[in-house]
Amino acid sequence: MRDIWTWHGGALEAAKRHFGAGAEPWIDLSTGINPKAWPGTAGLSIDWRRLPEPDSLRQLETAAAVHFGVDSQHVCAVPGTETGLRLAGCLIGGPARHVAPSYRTHGEMIAGSRAIEWIATGGSSETLILANPNNPDGRWLDREQMRALLEARAHHGWLLVDEAFADSDPAISVASLVSETRRLLVFRSFGKFFGLAGVRLGFVIGPSQVLAPLREQLGAWPLSTAAIAIGTAAYRDRPWIAATRERLDHEAARLDAVLVRCGHQPIGRCPLFRLIETDEAPQLFDRLARAAILTRPYEPDRRWLRIGLPPDQAALDRLERVMAHG
Repeated sequence: MRDIWTWHGGALEAAKRHFGAGAEPWIDLSTGINPKAWPGTAGLSIDWRRLPEPDSLRQLETAAAVHFGVDSQHVCAVPGTETGLRLAGCLIGGPARHVAPSYRTHGEMIAGSRAIEWIATGGSSETLILANPNNPDGRWLDREQMRALLEARAHHGWLLVDEAFADSDPAISVASLVSETRRLLVFRSFGKFFGLAGVRLGFVIGPSQVLAPLREQLGAWPLSTAAIAIGTAAYRDRPWIAATRERLDHEAARLDAVLVRCGHQPIGRCPLFRLIETDEAPQLFDRLARAAILTRPYEPDRRWLRIGLPPDQAALDRLERVMAHG
């Protein structure tokens, strides 16, 4: 049964069926999604009767390009980063290596890709797939380290960088290094930072030799009218973006303090989640779930437990109470 929660975060309904409704409302801390979503969706006027206009899609990609710090010609919107990763992987092809542990999809993007540890990333010029920041450990490489990995692949493989969690700190991103002459693809997620995973919106940032065939595979209407409208408005909301970056850092620090008081050393620098490592991780997962708090266990390392940001102080207090006292 535990496999349901180790496969992916967000399996809340399965948790309710297995552990019961709970004496208090469930708190889902199993994902790395911002618990306070961009608030502008209700104010948008969306015409569900019409197909999206091509100009609307271009406006979305332009707004996203400004946010990413790249030219819009290098930005292709996709219906979720998962789709972009898989389609791009088929276009790039092997041989390839992927850093593990990380997203399962990375190991499935290119047939025959071999899993490697972080320490081995600089030892080859083959195509390399990695997340920066990484999931689940929140590790990240700085721009100079990433640039070195890119330069090692200047004439052979590609560097494929999943930046699903990079919105919290623009300095992490290597999107500005994308050009027509570099073998670099960057993947960005909308749903995590903006807290709207159900919109199913992501982006592939890269040279035209990849984006042109990618657009052909996506077809004439790759996104819904709603996804285009929400994404365009959210990326243009610069005050909310700036305030959210500051808030996430503050809330991550409060979560760190709780984990330390409960005897754990928080791992990772991504403010949307923290990882803890303990021999008691399976028991702690069960104890939290029986108190209607869902976290994220991992296989094959059963000592890991990832904890997302609680949505408010009451949820944070409840997490501390259950972790400390059972």
